[in-house]
Amino acid sequence: MKIYDDKHIKNVVFVGAHNSGKTTLAETMLFEAGLINRRGTVEGKNTVADYHEIEHEKGNSVFATPLHTEWRNYKINIIDTPGLDDYIGEIISSIRVADTIVTVLNGQYGVEVGTEIIWNYINKYHKPTVFVINQIDHPGLNFENSFKSITSLVGNNAVKIQYPLIVDGAQCIIDVLKMKMYKFSSEGGKPQKLSIPDDQKETANVLHNELVEKAAENDEELMELFFEKGTLSEDEMRKGIKAGMLNYDLFPVFCMSALNDMGSGRLMGFIDNVAPSAGDLKSEQSVEGKEIIPEKDKTPVLFVFKTVHQPNLGQITFFKVKSGEVKVNDKLVNQRNGEMEVLNQLFIMDGKERNPVQKLTVGDIGATLKLKYTETNDTLSSQDSQLTVKPIQYPQTRIRRAVFAENSKDEEKLSDALKKIRSQDPTVEITFSNESRQMILACQGELHLNTIDWLLKNIYGVDARFERPKISFRETIQRAAASNYRHKKQSGGSGQFAEVHLKIEPWKEGMPEPEGFNIRGKEEVDLPWGGKLVFYNCIVGGVIDQRYLPSIMKGILEVMEEGPLTGSYIRDVRVMVYDGKMHSVDSNDISFKIAGAHAFKEAFLNANPKLLEPTLNLTVKVPEDMVGNVMTELQTRRAIIQGIESSDHHQILKCIAPEAALYGFSTDLRSQTKGRATFKTQFNGYQAVPPNIQNELVNKKELVK
Repeated sequence: MKIYDDKHIKNVVFVGAHNSGKTTLAETMLFEAGLINRRGTVEGKNTVADYHEIEHEKGNSVFATPLHTEWRNYKINIIDTPGLDDYIGEIISSIRVADTIVTVLNGQYGVEVGTEIIWNYINKYHKPTVFVINQIDHPGLNFENSFKSITSLVGNNAVKIQYPLIVDGAQCIIDVLKMKMYKFSSEGGKPQKLSIPDDQKETANVLHNELVEKAAENDEELMELFFEKGTLSEDEMRKGIKAGMLNYDLFPVFCMSALNDMGSGRLMGFIDNVAPSAGDLKSEQSVEGKEIIPEKDKTPVLFVFKTVHQPNLGQITFFKVKSGEVKVNDKLVNQRNGEMEVLNQLFIMDGKERNPVQKLTVGDIGATLKLKYTETNDTLSSQDSQLTVKPIQYPQTRIRRAVFAENSKDEEKLSDALKKIRSQDPTVEITFSNESRQMILACQGELHLNTIDWLLKNIYGVDARFERPKISFRETIQRAAASNYRHKKQSGGSGQFAEVHLKIEPWKEGMPEPEGFNIRGKEEVDLPWGGKLVFYNCIVGGVIDQRYLPSIMKGILEVMEEGPLTGSYIRDVRVMVYDGKMHSVDSNDISFKIAGAHAFKEAFLNANPKLLEPTLNLTVKVPEDMVGNVMTELQTRRAIIQGIESSDHHQILKCIAPEAALYGFSTDLRSQTKGRATFKTQFNGYQAVPPNIQNELVNKKELVK
């Protein structure tokens, strides 16, 4: 396979809403370049990009798929991405390594919710972007509305390169950069290049002049030429368009029918001649604050943006060469863990097809097999380089489920499978809650969860069950209470005897020391689950030997690990042990531990105990016209709105909400707002559960007993 330099490598990612035609466009471009003999279709389940069994079953892209094509001495690396934001991790990873974003729109609908969500990430990275209005030959096409929706998204920096036209019943495209009309047969393919019809010349000239002005605005030399000549040549315009794209000040708009192969060749030509390459982009700053220079004679730096686990191959690692060159059998160090990796094989990937190569140069995208210590977001470079590419920041998870193996014998198998899924998809989080004794899976939504379930069953052979996670409640007290307990047991020989008198009170930071006690010692315990136990030794006259006090505290801590209300952890209590009795023969550590536990439990139940629930800081960004419904939804979930801010035709609602009441919120919010609202959460603290809910939870615990 031919090796291209960084000036002749173009990395583009196709993004867009579901059913906009990204996979079809990728297939058509491979066909146009002669890399495949016939075009597959999504419906026919035979495209190069959508090759996974799950994609055939669901009828849409689930994974980002790297491909490549070659067009007029340029190599175009294409990454075809899913259109559903449940798979946002695949989209973000692809945007991160692309040099140019191709945003595909369904010409019937223009910018859709999915487009808006993806645009937020394009905007974050400031990547050069081309818009493609697809399906121009569909009866429902509304080109002008689609273009207006682009300007609503990016402003007046969107500029038409093309617009569609029907001439004598044939589909045509007017190109105002080349000032030509392309006329297509019903089969598509290579068009006739014709002069622009007389009735379109005025419109085309207006658009051409707008394009000239936009191109000139981005380069001082071009601006001088424009003032001098009143126009620019096609080559000068290309230079200005590229500069505008790099400055994030110009967004070219094309049109096509990917399905019927109308306009794809022209888009490929534009990507070749105009779209920025890796060598055109600014150097990146490493985590260490050093410059990663994209030149082939520099030390090799590889950034891993995707990991795939395939049963027959093992781990496939996808990377972009950020600097230098990499060759087969090169040894590079993982900058995260210091482990050495050997690149025994290098590939250019086209879907599931692997094309071996001997080396890859800066700017290129490739893959290797069976790395032992490397995951997504890792950097591989030479041992002395100490260059780490800044990692991809993935969005917060939106739903959580407890996951169990249907067959208890498969628990270890389930755990191993989830680790591989997490390795492949960093937007999945797997944790184990010691408190609830549950494995918790967090992901992006119900569709994402269904995909994980499918992978567990069909790839890893594990039947899993998903349930609502247990909420980590806490128990505490609202007033002081005293209690005493005598533990006495005689069963032949030495027996057990201990008597403990204690008083408990609610604890809070900065409160004065307890009154009425002769305090002999104090121990503060920072509890692993939050809050404190403050334990006072107030024993006078040696009625309990000092050596038994640790046992009393141990008994109290055991009760605190499983509170009497709901079995939840107890927090924020102080205990004063002030009296008791012991026996010279029968008293021992276990006796005082038991007596301390019983005395504490009895006092706790008499101290007006209350249940605390975890609350979250909840921020919801919702379109202005949907605020009312969302606020009603929040109120039904016991959320307290703290403030409202405005931002870009959206309202940002800042709330505090109980974690228990937010179960299913992601799904309901998406349904109510058609996916246009987003939210994020952060742990806030613990607040008292309303009395009616506390009673329900306590009664439920009693029924379990």
